[in-house]
Amino acid sequence: MSSFFSDLALQYIDGEWRPGSGSWDIIDFNPYNEEKLASITVATAGEVDQAYRAAERAQKEWAATNPYARRSVFERALRIIEDREEEMAEAIVAELGGTRLKAAFELHLAKEFLREAIQLSLRPEGRILPSPVDGKENRVYRLPVGVVGVISPFNFPFLLSVKSVAPALALGNAVVLKPHQNTPICGGSLVAKVFEDAGLPAGLLNVVITDIAEIGDALIEHPVPKVISFTGSDRVGRHVATVCAANFKHAVLELGGNSAFIVLDDADIDYAVDAAVFSRYVHQGQVCMAANRILVDSRVEKEFTEKLVAKVQTLKVGDPADPETHIGPLINSLQAEAVSSLVEQSVEAGATALLRGRTEGNVVSPSVLTGLPADSPVLSQEIFGPVVLLIPFEGDEEAVRIANDTPYGLSGAVHTGDIERGVALAQRIHTGMIHINDSTVHDEPIVPFGGEKSSGLGRLNGEAMVEVFTTQKWISVQRGRSVFPF
Repeated sequence: MSSFFSDLALQYIDGEWRPGSGSWDIIDFNPYNEEKLASITVATAGEVDQAYRAAERAQKEWAATNPYARRSVFERALRIIEDREEEMAEAIVAELGGTRLKAAFELHLAKEFLREAIQLSLRPEGRILPSPVDGKENRVYRLPVGVVGVISPFNFPFLLSVKSVAPALALGNAVVLKPHQNTPICGGSLVAKVFEDAGLPAGLLNVVITDIAEIGDALIEHPVPKVISFTGSDRVGRHVATVCAANFKHAVLELGGNSAFIVLDDADIDYAVDAAVFSRYVHQGQVCMAANRILVDSRVEKEFTEKLVAKVQTLKVGDPADPETHIGPLINSLQAEAVSSLVEQSVEAGATALLRGRTEGNVVSPSVLTGLPADSPVLSQEIFGPVVLLIPFEGDEEAVRIANDTPYGLSGAVHTGDIERGVALAQRIHTGMIHINDSTVHDEPIVPFGGEKSSGLGRLNGEAMVEVFTTQKWISVQRGRSVFPF
């Protein structure tokens, strides 16, 4: 894999692969064995400007291209991923410590979003609206916004880059993509390589690998992009939203979560346990939709807890390259230390550790905590690691109150033997997405994906992509003669 990473350890600007001109390098490490994968000289603010200017130039011709011709690029990109899937899966395992299962899941979803992008090329439709003025025709055109800036995270870097990049391009825009510095290849260069090989014209997709320490707010302040699509923490998301508002840009923010997985007294306990374990521990818990909190009706708490702990104990922890591994490393040592510290602080504050994970390098094994004091700060924060909080409740009213007692509102789940009871409860949870008798971790190409409260602004997927990455233009035609008062 070393040549795979070194070959892609470059900036991609205006169709050219070239080194950045910054004064320092981002070092790309394998988080499991700490092997150096690549060294990438960061892009400067000047190179961000070059990327946006290239995108601006290329976009005009692309927007005028027949949408059927645009569509063919995404058809080829899909075939490229299918042909190179094994190599790309190995890259995901190496760069972000994803397990084999996680890599397959990420690439499967990326292909589904590309299939939707193929359809999106033909989706924008104009309208003719009536007018109260005789002889007037009101035409409403749906046009590309122009240039889109995309900032992707480290947890599902290839998928979450493709998820914004492909629809934006399909709808006639150009894109400048900045991947997370911990996943510059899978989140950035690999996406550019797929589209380059698929025949996307030069300049339409640019990848700048850099950091705010080098460029500050240049990526989001720049005058060219009209939309910024950001996926990451709510702390950074607030800043992105503020800068975008000050510069009259539209921000789409997919931020953190503190999802509640609710087990009612009539749930299928064995099935709920399986769904809960997946909801919390998939990709080591580094998922915005992960179930931080498992709320269990006190009438089934004992049975559920015993079975949950037993299930978690069967999870294999270790090398993500091993197909049997369920839990690999966290993305870096800072994350591993933060999760370990959170468990330690929770126990010191009165929580009981039914399972207490060990930390070896960046690998943190699972913890299950219960008995947390009601005022414990961990109950209202996002935990980006393999730690679950078990919280008993008395009846549906209390379940709703506890589930809503968080600044976040991204995902959730309700398990019950009565589907309509579950739906009624789900409607009272302040969250953008919630699933009955399933896990909290879901994404599909045509459903509106996004959160409430501190979990984000706006929606992605399906028709929401058209709303985000296009704008409306009203052109009226007066076929008669208007009468003016002077």
